[in-house]
Amino acid sequence: MSNNQAAPIELGTESVGKLLKKYAVPGIIAMTASSLYNMVDSIFIGHIPEYGSLALSGLAVSFPLMNLSSALGTLVGVGAATLVSVLLGQRNYEAANKVLANDISLNCITGVIFAAVCLFFIDPILTFFGASPNTLPFAREYMTVILIGNVITHLYFGLNALIRSSGNPRLAMGLTLFTVISNTILDPIFIFVFGLGIQGAAIATVLCQAMALSYSLRYFTRKDNVMRLPRKVFELDWRIAKDSLAIGMGPFLMNSASCIVTMFINQQLLKYGGDLAIGAYGIVNRINFLFIMIVMGFNQGMQPIAGYNFGALKYSRVKKVFKLTALWATGVCVLWFIASEFFPSLMVGIFTNDPQLVDLADKGIRAMNPVVCLVGWQMVSTNFFQSLGMVGKSIFLSLSRQLLFLVPLVYFLPLFLDIRGVFYAFPASDLLACLTTFILIYNLFRKFSKLQDGDEPTILGSQIKQR
Repeated sequence: MSNNQAAPIELGTESVGKLLKKYAVPGIIAMTASSLYNMVDSIFIGHIPEYGSLALSGLAVSFPLMNLSSALGTLVGVGAATLVSVLLGQRNYEAANKVLANDISLNCITGVIFAAVCLFFIDPILTFFGASPNTLPFAREYMTVILIGNVITHLYFGLNALIRSSGNPRLAMGLTLFTVISNTILDPIFIFVFGLGIQGAAIATVLCQAMALSYSLRYFTRKDNVMRLPRKVFELDWRIAKDSLAIGMGPFLMNSASCIVTMFINQQLLKYGGDLAIGAYGIVNRINFLFIMIVMGFNQGMQPIAGYNFGALKYSRVKKVFKLTALWATGVCVLWFIASEFFPSLMVGIFTNDPQLVDLADKGIRAMNPVVCLVGWQMVSTNFFQSLGMVGKSIFLSLSRQLLFLVPLVYFLPLFLDIRGVFYAFPASDLLACLTTFILIYNLFRKFSKLQDGDEPTILGSQIKQR
């Protein structure tokens, strides 16, 4: 048996702690690299001499639209990756290959439709998301290129998740590192040497993803892989598509909610602080995104382990991987809190030299992050439900922090605290979300305590069935 074929089996036999290190470290590196990948554009754009600050604000305005595109990608990709992990645990390789084919077909369909609609209504959409006459031209230039390459982006991230779930996290990490390094090299060339400005940053981004995608497609044609592209790669199996989309609905709604929330935040920031306030939030968002992606790296490490062992009915291992992941994610968030409180100006200065923008971002990051030590555990819990196919709970937790708590606070607190209220809404919603998550995770583990390894998981209400 090849190494690729043996890789999934170790998920049910190897030490959970050792497995989590093996799968989480590449995930952390990949997700950290992914956050740096997103930060690179902001760093170079923010230092364009003629219009860096306004271009940075224009880039921040495009975040909601980019989040919406990511939401569609996760709707397909996360559900497919979760199904693959469980199907490999059940030794159902034929069904796993069908999931792979469905992942490609669905990403192509959603990518083309989303790009076409957004390109047709690009100006109204960006204005709705908070663009002013000053920032709209920059946001339009950037997003037009990104949307043209939208199918490439969807396919790249979707196949990267499947590479990781099929037992090759190092390759998934390597492809992400490649996109970061190549983007860092190409960005200044397209922006400054070719004189393309913010549009050059978008071209570099799509080009790097296209190169990584080409290798990913080649990987799934290798004969020694457990998962290989079938001949009828564009033939949809609607039963698999339905399950995949149902499982991916949680992260899809979470990212969609993030899009809506960012739109509201931008509108409030524009109202109380102007274009530079949006730029300041964009900087803070990029910094926070770095730590969020580290936690997501732990989640990526947990997902195949939890999914495989849940499919194999090994609940003791499922519980252990959750506890270890939550502990390590909390440690990351403690470091996040320290950096936010003691070194904000140092981090903000990487993006801009504008004194007013630095001051706004400095105050914003201090106000947003006083309770981030709790965020890691909450994120791990939400991902844990999704990894087990518990769609309803995952969706609820995904939505509660952003739509149920954050949006009302973003509108209510500024009435008394002005622009500071927008930033203080974040820690307040974090506290409420953590309390909600605690109640659900406590009830789940009470049910787990009634199960022995090998029992059917009927009392858990899982979405995933034996195939």
